Amino acid sequence: MKSSVLPAYCLVALLTSCLSTPTNPADEQAFAPVRVVLETNCVHCHGDNRLSTMPPINDTQALTKLIGTSWIVPGKPEVSRFFQVVTFPDTLPGAMPPSGHAISKQEVETLRSWIKAGAKMPPQNLPFTPRGEMPRSI
Repeated sequence: MKSSVLPAYCLVALLTSCLSTPTNPADEQAFAPVRVVLETNCVHCHGDNRLSTMPPINDTQALTKLIGTSWIVPGKPEVSRFFQVVTFPDTLPGAMPPSGHAISKQEVETLRSWIKAGAKMPPQNLPFTPRGEMPRSI
């Protein structure tokens, strides 16, 4: 007679799969261009080593907390502070990234499109890793 009791490792695997947030490749793929812009231009200063006065952008969970505030207004890039500071000219105080490191027009459009479409995020938390050299003020 066979036992109907699941081995412990099967039970743990089953519970883990039920409790974890499912990944959705389509959500990750749609967010991928935004992630590249953030990792290239923002995460160096707004990641784990940020000043306490700076909004955190070290993972999608932290970024999600900015959505629906004055920082990121879904559907309205022009009134989103996050979008405003990346479109400021370098000569204006508060321009991001710091002076001499403005993001490209294509990167601006990537952020504009993402916010305009509702600033949707993948359901699972994705960490951000800085890419390239750290922007510095000149």
